[in-house]
Amino acid sequence: MVLAAQGPDAGHDGAALRMEAVRVWVPAGTTLLDDITWVVWPGEHWLVLGHNGAGKSTLLSLAAAVRHPSAGRVEVLGQRIGRVDTRELRASIGTVDGSILSRTDPRTSGRDVVLTGVSGTILPLYDRYGPADHARTGELMELLGCAQLADRQLGTCSLGERQRLVLARALMPRPRLLLLDEPMTGLDFPAREALLDALRRLATVQSDLATVLVTHHLEEAPPSTTHALLLGAGRIVAQGPVDETLTDKTVSATYGVPVAVHRRDDRWSAVARPSFFGGAPGPSDPGPPPS
Repeated sequence: MVLAAQGPDAGHDGAALRMEAVRVWVPAGTTLLDDITWVVWPGEHWLVLGHNGAGKSTLLSLAAAVRHPSAGRVEVLGQRIGRVDTRELRASIGTVDGSILSRTDPRTSGRDVVLTGVSGTILPLYDRYGPADHARTGELMELLGCAQLADRQLGTCSLGERQRLVLARALMPRPRLLLLDEPMTGLDFPAREALLDALRRLATVQSDLATVLVTHHLEEAPPSTTHALLLGAGRIVAQGPVDETLTDKTVSATYGVPVAVHRRDDRWSAVARPSFFGGAPGPSDPGPPPS
């Protein structure tokens, strides 16, 4: 099954998202992002990693067309922020965050939660949904492993099940860009793995979809991750293909502690080296990476 994307074309040069020399500051003078240059191409799956306050949420708000840069240039799906009706543009961007769940009536069925992605509303607007919308709802729920929730009330679903419903909802308008803001927060191990597997399967059936997933934890990177951007204090520490970017040196610099990065079967993990806690380095702990 291939789920084709629609909506605005990617950027004039084919980019789904482009930022050039972007800065964001607040009136008090605090700089949230500084000198951000970044391009996301169709079919790429980016992990954005950083500690609290690194600028991840601000970066995602620019990509979601809900915030304007203070300086620099942001283009989303070929449209420059500041020169386009962002309300119309946002209709073509899929977003997954906790706000949808907090505003949805817990008595809403799983099917209706997904259907509201067509209208971009919290309450279902049944007169706006046609046979194709209902068919796509079923396809997405099957793909993401939540078809059994179609008739379940949202309030009876686990957090992991709800997150998969919200992911399916975000995909209903056939976006070319999908943004996920810490989607694993609060999930237990089985629920996290189920959501990661859903993202893996999504990448196999919609090859032109660009995704950006923001997280604090390397363990939450989907197996489909192709690229990574590491943020620290509002600046890019490293970016590029995931194998070249997620290294001991770059992740240590991102978090400010000596870290060992491991990869196995397309999954990543990171642990602070024992020497960080005052212990003597062991055979597998050569100490902080060279600067």
